[in-house]
Amino acid sequence: MSDAGDGGTLLRALERLRDDLAELHLPLDLPDSQRGRSGAGAVRDQLDDYLLPRLRQADAPLLAVVGGSTGAGKSTLVNSLLRERVTRASALRPTTRAPVLAHHPDDAEWFTGDRVLPALARSTGEDEPSSPATADSPAASALRLVSSPGAPAGLALLDAPDVDSVVDANRALAAQLLGAADLWIFVTTASRYADAVPWELLAGASRRGASVAVVLDRVPAGPGDAAVLREVRADLAGMLRDGGLGAAPLFSVLETTPGDDGLLPEDAVEPLRRWLAGLAGDARQRALVVRRTLTGALDALPRELAPVAGAAAGQAAAVAALRDDVVTSFAQGREELETELTDGTLLRGEVLARWQEFVGTGEFFRSFDAAVGRVRDRLGAVVRGRPAPGPEPVGEAVRSGVAALVRARCAAALDRTRDRWTARPAGAQVVAVAGPVLDLPADFDERVARLVRDWQRGVLDLVRAEGEGRRTRARVLSFGVNALGVALMVVVFASTAFIPTGAEVGVGVGAAAVGQRVLEAVFGDAAVRALAERARADLLRRVDELVDAPRLRLLEVLESTGVDVGAAARLEQDLAEVAAAREETP
Repeated sequence: MSDAGDGGTLLRALERLRDDLAELHLPLDLPDSQRGRSGAGAVRDQLDDYLLPRLRQADAPLLAVVGGSTGAGKSTLVNSLLRERVTRASALRPTTRAPVLAHHPDDAEWFTGDRVLPALARSTGEDEPSSPATADSPAASALRLVSSPGAPAGLALLDAPDVDSVVDANRALAAQLLGAADLWIFVTTASRYADAVPWELLAGASRRGASVAVVLDRVPAGPGDAAVLREVRADLAGMLRDGGLGAAPLFSVLETTPGDDGLLPEDAVEPLRRWLAGLAGDARQRALVVRRTLTGALDALPRELAPVAGAAAGQAAAVAALRDDVVTSFAQGREELETELTDGTLLRGEVLARWQEFVGTGEFFRSFDAAVGRVRDRLGAVVRGRPAPGPEPVGEAVRSGVAALVRARCAAALDRTRDRWTARPAGAQVVAVAGPVLDLPADFDERVARLVRDWQRGVLDLVRAEGEGRRTRARVLSFGVNALGVALMVVVFASTAFIPTGAEVGVGVGAAAVGQRVLEAVFGDAAVRALAERARADLLRRVDELVDAPRLRLLEVLESTGVDVGAAARLEQDLAEVAAAREETP
């Protein structure tokens, strides 16, 4: 046995390709996913069953797979070539049995291991009994090995299931076995040689450059049938030429009644037997068959991998689109929330009412200038007659208002994501398994409330820190840290391009102006701008951290799909390395 020798680089490139195919997952059910999955399996089988073992051991015996249509007489042909019954021939079609590989006794070491067809266990027992076959019968999981002196040394015969079997698993296994062959011996009959299913496989053999021989079995042998034979052979030969298989040897086996031993007469199969023996005994001819089939299989790899790489790229693109949906939805929510937290939206409703009550009466404006006092008087008219409250109701209203805004925008981002995902084939599948991830967390309201409380404490800390100077401290104490703190919050909520749109909003602007004038009187204009900017940035930072958790949960759902976004690129790289290795290999 010999190794790949100069083909070692090619062997390693194909092994990397095989490993990447083994790790490939196409979990999303997209239009091209099933084709990609089946294509990946077919290429992986071709690598395992033929390309890798043949490159590792170039001088191994030829494997000739006998395939064909139901009732074509494959099993009888194999038995007759070997001159013993090694495989079941039955009128009950199909028979459910393991495929049979017959080899010369001297070649046993090549086939008892898993050199070829590693997915099939080895068996050397008697043929299993027939059992009724249905379309959903399980595939054979074992390869029955038969040591037969009738097999030529250097060439093994494998009797495959019918390529047009009613059993799906049999058809798939037949195609896999043909993919493992150095040589296809395709058996058909004078009445069925034009059937569509066999020709689909023959077309595949032609595209892959496989070595093929065709046997026209059960040819009528009665008086006057010679002309029929010539016509059928000519028609079949023309079809082979048109299908790119014009060089395939064509053998005819006359229809005769098997003897008591179930075998055809020796002279009926002698031309085919002699050709196989000559091929097996000629090292040069064997090498030519191997090179032709090996080259064809390698040439076919880019074409056969194209739908696989396309499906992998489609999965990656689908996940990227779903990820963009998340990013876009939450970015929109973030933009809307930032606008609403700083454009005066909060200075309406409950926050505005509590602020008006606070600044409209009481001692808040004692010792404040007349301009502010006039604004105070105007606001006071709104709430005249009410008792003078402290700043605590304003803080409570702020907590409630901010929490409602954050909750609404985060829920809207999740709803937008759900809608966008549902509109995509892949997204609809993800939505089906994402479940509660597309809803706000159960503790979201509690976390939002805690966020606002923490932010408010931070605002008060800013006020305290800014009032550390002696003169400033006195002013801060005269107004109170809490009062100045809520004033700063009001300024934050009206700090960007607030455009009055009605009486209520106009009052809100006035309310914010009162707070700003108070703060400027205590800290100065520049300090107030800096405080407002720091408080606003701190609020948005805290909100971003909170809202980031639902966003990350959605991205984790996408990660959990198992889509490998780099799979297509790796397959392309593998093919490039195979091509480069072939250039280097004699």
